[in-house]
Amino acid sequence: MHNIQLDRRTFASFAALSAISAVAPALWAQSRLEKTKIAIAVGGKAAFYYLPLTIAEQLGYFKAEGLEVEISDFAGGSRALQAVVGGSADVVSGAYEHTINLQSKGQIFQAFVLQGRAPQISMGISTKTMPQYKTVADLKGKKIGVSAPGSSTNMVANLILSRAGLKASDVSFIGVGTAAGALTAFRSGQIDAMSNTDPVMTMLEQKGEIRIIADTRTMKGTLEVFGGVMPAGCLYAPLEFVQKNPNTVQALTNAMVHSLKWLQTAGPSDIIKTVPEAYLLGDRALYLASFNKVREAISTDGMIPDEGPRTAVKVLASFDPAIKVDKIELAKTYTNEFARRAKARFKA
Repeated sequence: MHNIQLDRRTFASFAALSAISAVAPALWAQSRLEKTKIAIAVGGKAAFYYLPLTIAEQLGYFKAEGLEVEISDFAGGSRALQAVVGGSADVVSGAYEHTINLQSKGQIFQAFVLQGRAPQISMGISTKTMPQYKTVADLKGKKIGVSAPGSSTNMVANLILSRAGLKASDVSFIGVGTAAGALTAFRSGQIDAMSNTDPVMTMLEQKGEIRIIADTRTMKGTLEVFGGVMPAGCLYAPLEFVQKNPNTVQALTNAMVHSLKWLQTAGPSDIIKTVPEAYLLGDRALYLASFNKVREAISTDGMIPDEGPRTAVKVLASFDPAIKVDKIELAKTYTNEFARRAKARFKA
């Protein structure tokens, strides 16, 4: 009788142990994360520019890392950045070059995982309001739509204008977002040209409403516009946040690299099933046509190529006198240590 009780007890403790070990990885992950609740600010979440973020969210990859992530969507990257500077979010999902702009103003932010290896931004003119368009100089005095003033879409437009001898003050920039509002502003003639992301630009292009004059949706186009590799969407945060929360930052990076790995083999139907219906802007076929156009611009492993930041600082300095190439410490603007570990873990 005594032996039977012992066996029962032993069995019970075995059962308890195996139950604990089944949840141990999750518990272990949570106990070592400095912060489990993270607020991410993004500027235009429905754009393909941020597709890896949406996939990580929709497929539960953040949860799998023991994170509770809240994503707030803003009109453009500059607005998302303001949320982190103001303290209402921890991390920005946005364009890498903001880390350079911020450093020139004395604020140190660091990018830690790459989403896009090309900016996926194109610029085009309205075939309705500018049928006689010949060169970029014709944009003088015109209204140009961007996601939000000061955002990456604005930066690309500034670069295109500066190469034609125009200054930002020679045109009017109007924030139109990256989704349905951008389509409406363009179609109603409120703007004469637009610098924006996909799927919006492909939708206008396929209907013959826009004529593309600069394109960074492909690696080839990116080299033509920027003269080198240009890192685009990434997750970045104040350097202090990255240093204080290395395990949390690693967990965020793991989720993103997991998402990038999934995207490498995802087919069109997988994408359609995973993204929210509203992102399709009412046209599934056009959405997929746009996805095929930007697919190669999505990072495969989350790593920021070392030559990328060098391209970015040169580009910014070419039209922004506040940015001095020799004064920017590029090593502080990004790190690959988290992406390197995630890449090894997911074999991305």
